[in-house]
Amino acid sequence: MNDHSHSHSHAANYNHAFIIGITLNVLFVLAEAFYGWQADSLALLSDAGHNLSDVLGLLMAWGGFYLARLRPNQKHTYGWGRATIMAALFNALILLVAIGGIAWEAISRFSHPVPIQGGIVMLVAAVGVVINGITAWLFMSGNKDDLNLRGAFLHMAADALVSLGVVIAGALYIWSGWTWLDPAISLVIAVVILLGTWGLLHQSLHLSLDGVPASIELDKVKDHLLALPEVSDVHDLHVWAMSTSEIALTAHLVARDGHPEDDFLNRVAEELHDKFGIDHATIQVETGNLACALSGHV
Repeated sequence: MNDHSHSHSHAANYNHAFIIGITLNVLFVLAEAFYGWQADSLALLSDAGHNLSDVLGLLMAWGGFYLARLRPNQKHTYGWGRATIMAALFNALILLVAIGGIAWEAISRFSHPVPIQGGIVMLVAAVGVVINGITAWLFMSGNKDDLNLRGAFLHMAADALVSLGVVIAGALYIWSGWTWLDPAISLVIAVVILLGTWGLLHQSLHLSLDGVPASIELDKVKDHLLALPEVSDVHDLHVWAMSTSEIALTAHLVARDGHPEDDFLNRVAEELHDKFGIDHATIQVETGNLACALSGHV
């Protein structure tokens, strides 16, 4: 007996958030690159390059978000939710490339320091604090439950902090005249981006390989199923992410006394959803020691 329970939550529509965030950041990248070139500031130019990578990341996140909302069909029976995991993974990889470029240019500029226009640097970076802060706020409500949206939020929040660092660098340069501050701040920017990106890279890669989502403790799920009075054993338990916001489970339950009624299967699916956030539960009920092709699995 199988039960396949679908519990689809109506996720908030972030299309407007993506449109506003991408538009603001494209305009800011153009302005930051121009004034960075005018001021001969590597900190501004590197931050513009990073913000451009974030625009690409936002576009990928938006694409994944859109695909995840498409209905399943005969060729994609689970839908397109996995696109959000791929978007988060590509987002992290793009940022790693940006980090390498920033670090390389900063190290080379230590050997050939260039004076900058501190006032312009401070003004443009201050605008960046506002724009990145607004964009991060747009995704704040979705960052706890969706890795794809969390990637967008974390990058924008980190960018706001980085831009604040550039403001500080401009002020210190005006005060001290130290030309090494600009590449030094660029290296700090690279480290901040790396720290913020590493967790996203690890989680998205883990989920892309059908790893158990971080919010799930597999032993607790198994203990919950074993504690059901109608169940004597649990095997072939698998939990994976269908998207960055949806979790699936399959399990074989050995019944104590014959076949449970349908309400048992519905109750189990509801409990798995309410207690563990599992959206798709496929449960096979057995009455004895059935030889299974997946024997040896959890």
